[in-house]
Amino acid sequence: MIYLELFLSFLQVGLFSIGGGYAAMPLIQSQVVQQHGWITMQEFTDLITIAEMTPGPIAVNSATFVGIRIAGIGGAIVATLGCIFPALILVSLLALIYGRYRTLDTLQSVLSSLRPAVVALIASAGLSILLQVLFSGGAMALESVNRTGAVLFVLAFLALRRFKWNPILVMCLCGVAGLAVGLIAA
Repeated sequence: MIYLELFLSFLQVGLFSIGGGYAAMPLIQSQVVQQHGWITMQEFTDLITIAEMTPGPIAVNSATFVGIRIAGIGGAIVATLGCIFPALILVSLLALIYGRYRTLDTLQSVLSSLRPAVVALIASAGLSILLQVLFSGGAMALESVNRTGAVLFVLAFLALRRFKWNPILVMCLCGVAGLAVGLIAA
């Protein structure tokens, strides 16, 4: 019975969390803290912290962690499957439709029209993250600029775009540089 409850709870999260992982957090909280009482609010905040630190989508990581906490490995598998099932069906249907109609000019026109919107969404997310890094205090004033963040951004941008460095190497170097600046400043 617990397996069915886990599956259905995370199926709802997978179905209705349009907008990504951060949009799923209130749904996950509603299901696992308020509705079922599987974990406390303190455990939920810990869960979100861990889900953000580990690779993969926040909703899937949360499903895995809650599932394993409630019903062991089987619970983790069932909760994770419930969370990814709606996306699996939707992507499979879209792939089938695309495979069948990819040569139609109308479909190509629609896809061409969507490309700028996707670029705008990615740019918007990148700009939001950049502003959060540069103005970590919240106020967008010149005196509140995070100088370390600004310098690391410029260096990382140059390393990636001009010198074509490996992105993982750039991330690691920025992490080490940020740690070093933090330790020196402390």
